[in-house]
Order: sequence, then structure tokens, then C-alpha cells
Amino acid sequence: MAKIIKVNQNNIIDKIDFLAEELKNGKIFILPTSTIYGICGNALDKDTVKRIYEIKKRPYNKPLIVLVSNKEMLNKITYGINSIEEKIANKFWPGPLTIILKKKKIVPDIVTANQDSIGIRIDTNYIVNSLIKKSNVPIVAPSANISDKENITCIDEIEKEMFDLVDYIIDGGSLKSTEESTIIKINNEQIEVLREGKIKKKELKI
Repeated sequence: MAKIIKVNQNNIIDKIDFLAEELKNGKIFILPTSTIYGICGNALDKDTVKRIYEIKKRPYNKPLIVLVSNKEMLNKITYGINSIEEKIANKFWPGPLTIILKKKKIVPDIVTANQDSIGIRIDTNYIVNSLIKKSNVPIVAPSANISDKENITCIDEIEKEMFDLVDYIIDGGSLKSTEESTIIKINNEQIEVLREGKIKKKELKI
């Protein structure tokens, strides 16, 4: 049974050291992001990622988005960003925008469904950001629901079976949005929208 921990901006400093160590040790969390509640774990730990796929009943051919805390962490797991991607990143990060980049071998293939590219995002939520920064590891954080079911915006919406399968549930209160991040890829210097989410196509002009 998952342990529920209520976190806010006033008490996160007291809890973050413990939570960061647990993340590095392979524990799995449900926590709020800037869009929805996600189920998260260390993106560089193949066994942890496999557990998340199993908990969500997510097909292994559906890659996961990875959250990082800064461009230094981004450069650790990808081959970096070009000038166009950097302009977009500077405009929308931190925020609900995922950019597809070429991954390095340090990222387990299970994360990307054996593809050589990876979706990267820097989030705005103070809880998930604090956890990534303190642990110094990127995380996967797909929606905290069984695949093909509704996204959740508070812990009361988490399905009972999830409570029995994850290690910690971080209660950061109710979220206003149920929209996922927008996913883009740069092709021939053009922005290709792979999934329109919280950021709309018309906003993606640089």
C-alpha cells in the first residue's frame, strides 16, 4: 500500500531529501506535474521503468516522455538542441511542451520503445521540479491512470489498484488542467506538432 505524503511549498524542503533518495533507489511515485498527476520513477533505471509500464498496463511500443530539471541534464541524456529547438525551449520551458530529440545510450531502450529519439520536457510544478533537481536524475512521468482511462487531477481520482502498486503518493492538491503536454519535433527547420495539448499550434510561432 502506497504511503501518502502531503506536500506544499512550505514543507517541501523538509521532505525532499528523503523523497529524492527513494527515487534514486527505484521507488515509484504518483505526483502532480504542471498538467496532470503522473506516475513517476527514475528514467535511467530500466527495472523501474518496466514496473511503470506494468502498473499502467501500457503497451511497450508507446514511448515515455522524460522530465529534466535543466539543460545540463538534457545534454546528459540527449545530443543537445539545435538553434530552432533552443528558441522554442527558451520560450516555453519550463512548461507543458515536449520536444523530440535524439537520445544517448544512457537512456534505456524501454523508455523510448526502442527508438533513437526521446521526448523531453522541463516542468513548472515545484514538487516534481524539486524532486528532479535534488535527486539529479531525469524521470518518466506518464499520466497516473490505467492506459486509455481518464487523466487525473487529484489523488481522490486515483484508482484503488494503483494505491497497491506504487510506493508513494504525493498529494499536492487539485490541479486545474487535464490537458497533457504538447509534443513537437523539428523537421527541416519546421515545427511538426505530434500531439496538441495544453500549448496550441497557433502559439508555436518563433
